[in-house]
Amino acid sequence: MTIRFERDGAIGHIVLANPPFNRLDLRFTEALRAAVHQASVSDIRVLVVRSAGPHFSFGGEVREWPGKDVNWFRTFVAEVNVSYRAIEMLKIPTVAVVQGIAFGGGFELALACDFLVAADNAILRCVEVTTAMLPIAGALQRLAERVGRARASRFAMLGEPISGVEAGALGIATHVVDESELEKTAEALAGHLGSGPTRSYAATRTLLKAWSSGGVAAADLVMLDVSMELYNGADAQRGFANTAKAFDADIEPPAMTFEGK
Repeated sequence: MTIRFERDGAIGHIVLANPPFNRLDLRFTEALRAAVHQASVSDIRVLVVRSAGPHFSFGGEVREWPGKDVNWFRTFVAEVNVSYRAIEMLKIPTVAVVQGIAFGGGFELALACDFLVAADNAILRCVEVTTAMLPIAGALQRLAERVGRARASRFAMLGEPISGVEAGALGIATHVVDESELEKTAEALAGHLGSGPTRSYAATRTLLKAWSSGGVAAADLVMLDVSMELYNGADAQRGFANTAKAFDADIEPPAMTFEGK
């Protein structure tokens, strides 16, 4: 199986399981779609997208494409996008864990996640220009959102590699660590998110998606509706009580473990 879904308590994992290169072949879209569906119908509270082997993904299995009809290719690309957007539509936080190489569609898969934890020696790259194409699963616009139009143009048109360190400095990666610390860092982040205020995370993701599509004005329009949905939740009420008690004692509110309610 090229992709599998696993879970460990509140933490779900989508694993690219076709090492060492984890190329996105013809089986990829169906397997990813099934894995995302399994994640969506489960009660996990965070989803981690990771890979088996030394590399995250070398991207599309181009050797399967020559000679195929353009309508076949359009459908293939559309199906990839549907799966990637389905990850973005989940109501839980998502974490990509990137080691080694993340090229083309592999890089785009990582960009579909909220958090990107990268090894400092990882290499991320939009390689599509080397085949006279462009990123076709969302990388260009998502890079522009993170690093600005000029840098997005540079990375897409010149196909320059981006090191893990540079990805962190530019805001593409949220966490950058030595490769030896990658798994531990990702586990700690997933554990934190998996015991956090899940509904608050969902609301944050909704507000950011509104901002992505329509800017500050669009986010402002939905902000009250989104946030008021949280007020009567058990986690919010416990959070208010925890903070009020700390204020009475003139101390900083202690950290809480939330139930996701």
